[in-house]
Amino acid sequence: MATNTKKDKSIKLFEQKQIRSHWDDEQEKWCFSVVDVVAILTNQDNFQTARKYWNKLRERLKKEGNETVTDCHRLKMLAADGKMRMTDVADTEQLFRLIQSIPSKKAEPFKLWLAKVGRERIDEIEDPELAFERAMETYLKKGYSKEWINQRLKSIEVRRELTDEWDTRGVKKGLEYAILTNEITKAWTGFTVKGYKNFKGLKKENLRDNMTNLELVLNMLAEATTTEISKEKKPETFEQNKKIAKQGGTIAGNTRKEIEEKTGKKVIKPVNAKKLLKRKDGDE
Repeated sequence: MATNTKKDKSIKLFEQKQIRSHWDDEQEKWCFSVVDVVAILTNQDNFQTARKYWNKLRERLKKEGNETVTDCHRLKMLAADGKMRMTDVADTEQLFRLIQSIPSKKAEPFKLWLAKVGRERIDEIEDPELAFERAMETYLKKGYSKEWINQRLKSIEVRRELTDEWDTRGVKKGLEYAILTNEITKAWTGFTVKGYKNFKGLKKENLRDNMTNLELVLNMLAEATTTEISKEKKPETFEQNKKIAKQGGTIAGNTRKEIEEKTGKKVIKPVNAKKLLKRKDGDE
């Protein structure tokens, strides 16, 4: 199974239940976490219970000679504890076979969902704007305002431009990305990423999904500024990239301080998505 540097790892939703997924660029197909799928089909809320079910099912299928389902590939995916852990994954064809082995009322709707997800990805490759339209639809269903969603989608574009620049400068995905992101965040908010999440009462939730409009704007300013400085300075070492990340964040940090001085209000708020959605406007 290809491990392309541009591989797309994401979360898909089936009836508001999360399914970890990965798009294989080389083979042009989706791979899904088997345990996540089993949990949904068997109506299990407990991950460990779902994993035990899958282990027993895999052994039974193996004895029956069903190699298509039992010989699943393994990929690193984000676990509930926030760490990347190896987990069994299956492509659409394998999942269709797996569904036949699990008695479930959700079998047919899940088959339709699989077909829809596969078609959507191909459509998005042909027309990238569709990915933004579907992201807009997902956020609207969750209750976010259109104004907030527009900012959020723009923040995704800004972040992608920054990571593309980091790739160009030889920054490694994973730990080095995290260190540089932490430098940017500390410089503009005064918090580490972990501290920022703690301040908002978050655990594994996406930090940007829990920012106000103004927080998103300043975070974009920090990342966009870092990108522009990097393009100009062309850093050759990780330490140079780290210095530039701090510079980009500091510029946004100075803007934050000016806003706070003029308004007399703190920009960084202990507001998370629950409070944002209650207010429906996502603003201060």
